[in-house]
Amino acid sequence: MEQSILIKKLSSSFWFRIYLAKSLPAAFFAGLRINSLSTSSAVVGIRYSWFSKNPFRSIYFAVLAMAAEMSTGILALVHAQHRRPRISMLVLSMQASFHKKAVGRVRFECHDGEKIHQAIEEAVSTKNGITCNTFSKGYDEQNRCVAEFTITWSFKETSK
Repeated sequence: MEQSILIKKLSSSFWFRIYLAKSLPAAFFAGLRINSLSTSSAVVGIRYSWFSKNPFRSIYFAVLAMAAEMSTGILALVHAQHRRPRISMLVLSMQASFHKKAVGRVRFECHDGEKIHQAIEEAVSTKNGITCNTFSKGYDEQNRCVAEFTITWSFKETSK
């Protein structure tokens, strides 16, 4: 029940922008958007703009990384939010491959919601930190892959 409320709230452009302005101002200014969100997948969009550009007239790689991380992190947030005891989430590593110049609108898709959920459940049941490799793939407006990211998350039950 709480997951569906959170998903609905984060799927609202207004509430997501409020969340970004409060918690992730760089993502707010970069213009990240949630295109779709469920417990199993997330699609995060970014567009070429003055703020997201590099000198080569494409989206700066750090902005692409931010969108890719958000597509995995928002799924982790959906599964970890409202858990008692709380779940600590931390990015441990990131690997990236860039295939095409990212111009226009780019969307990053992550379909690892169930994998993230299982990692969080394991962290709760074992009381140990658990790592989870997540995958996000970025596509341009012509549906061509522009970048792929593997983001390793750590989940651990916390007493705070």
